[in-house]
Amino acid sequence: MKKIDKLVLQAFWGPFVLTLAVVIFIFLMRLILVYFADLFGKDLGVNLYIELFFYFSLITIPIALPLAMLLSTLMTYGKLGEFFELTAIKSAGISMGRAMRPILAVAVLITTFAFWFNNIALPWANLKGYRLLYDIKTTKTTLNIKEGIFYDDLPGYSIKVAKKYPDNKTLKNVIIYDHTRNDGNKHVTLADSALMYTIKNKQYLVFELFNGKDYVEDADRTSGLDVTDHVAHSFTKSKLVMSLAAFDMQKTEESQFKHHQIMRNVVELHQDEDSLRKLNVDFKKGFYEAVKSYYIYSLKTLPKVLDPSQKKLLRNEGNWVGKMIHDRIDKQPYTQYDVTISQTKNLISFAESNEVALTGRLEELHKTTLEWHHKFTNAIAIFVMFLIGAPLGAIIKKGGFGMPVVVAIFFFILMYVMTQQGDKLAKEGKVLAQIGAWASDFILFGIGMYFFSKAKSDSRLFESDVYVMALDKIKMSWQNSTLRRKILSKT
Repeated sequence: MKKIDKLVLQAFWGPFVLTLAVVIFIFLMRLILVYFADLFGKDLGVNLYIELFFYFSLITIPIALPLAMLLSTLMTYGKLGEFFELTAIKSAGISMGRAMRPILAVAVLITTFAFWFNNIALPWANLKGYRLLYDIKTTKTTLNIKEGIFYDDLPGYSIKVAKKYPDNKTLKNVIIYDHTRNDGNKHVTLADSALMYTIKNKQYLVFELFNGKDYVEDADRTSGLDVTDHVAHSFTKSKLVMSLAAFDMQKTEESQFKHHQIMRNVVELHQDEDSLRKLNVDFKKGFYEAVKSYYIYSLKTLPKVLDPSQKKLLRNEGNWVGKMIHDRIDKQPYTQYDVTISQTKNLISFAESNEVALTGRLEELHKTTLEWHHKFTNAIAIFVMFLIGAPLGAIIKKGGFGMPVVVAIFFFILMYVMTQQGDKLAKEGKVLAQIGAWASDFILFGIGMYFFSKAKSDSRLFESDVYVMALDKIKMSWQNSTLRRKILSKT
């Protein structure tokens, strides 16, 4: 490896790793902000959250890699230009393309890795991450009984306390309704005070009640013996044990999630696309056959050789059909007409319902096709961002986190907006899925090639004095032309 390659690579890897870590951290913070109420307050343990953040760190890598490549190349070549190292390289007879070769090789390697990651690792991370997120979201929050409010999150019980002491264990004036038999408010327990705590590794909740009464209505109605309408007994100390199984996280089967597009690889997406196309074709054929039942009259195919009477009918341009219907209406007033109206309404309703179903099927097909193409476009975006960042850094000649960050964010937002708009138009069927998926990469590739051509010719594209001088030239030429017109008008 030559010294120039070492110089460029040493300047590249630091900003690349730092930017990648920062972008992943930002997206994880976004996840926490969006799902904060669903994630926390459930006493699920630190290990579970570490596992969740690990999966979502992997999920954010395809988004973070293009931005990291763009920003790091901007900073690398901007810094080399700022300290005149690029000038020294060019003065030594080394072209701009040769100076970009080491990062070009890195960009190709990262693009190849990104395709493998998008195809193999990302579907696995999506499946694990979103399944775990769903399980956490559907898990009930930690037991939190508040003063003066009935607490109903514990299945089979409704609990109210008048006062809860700071130790979160001692309670005052406790009311407990037992609904475990689903027979209404027929079993209620009142206590002057109580102690609340858990046992068996928080699997059970215990209420140790003091100085209270237990009321049960219709206690022996099902026995058929000595029927008692109401039973009450007093106690100085009693204990009520409740299961906390409802607060445990239930693991959902991964098979319920694995058919989503983001959890499939290229081969599976291609198979899904073929299956969806065949289903849509069969659906359209089924609709065509079903529609036939709504028609009372149907025209048969005319023979190849027509007799004089058939030719005469053909010259009437179908008026004979209208005449036949009118004759039928004259013979059977309103009956045939009413049937026609009814059949037409039924046909319209049937067509509209099938249109909605077909639109949903087509949207699913477009999503599958888009996801297949995005396995490639998300990887190619890394190489495209290199084509923009490297020459643009050489033109701007500014390192650090100032101007490069602003430029990188602008192009990243531009890529994101174009990708989202392309996906939206493709899902709606307004453009081909291939165009919607690849439009962003193609447009940015053209921009990158333009910047590369400018960098090769040492363009001063972003230097203000160039535009000031150009504006002065325009003003001067305008003044000269005005003066020339005045002289000609006088002569």
